[in-house]
Amino acid sequence: MSDVRDSNGTVLKDGDSVTLIKDLKVKGTSVTLKRGTLVKNIRLTDDPGEIECNAEKVKGLVLKTEFLKRA
Repeated sequence: MSDVRDSNGTVLKDGDSVTLIKDLKVKGTSVTLKRGTLVKNIRLTDDPGEIECNAEKVKGLVLKTEFLKRA
């Protein structure tokens, strides 16, 4: 499996905390995750461009790594 990297090229691991670098609308909900939101305890997926996490009121969220930076 190839390394999972954030928008700055830093390698991410299971359990890392990341910060959003852009406001993101969550499909299927009225929630918008704001820039600077801290997401803790991420889980890596089979796709090196995506991670799984739980954020605020949204559980089981999948985020693209291009919108994240390691906290």
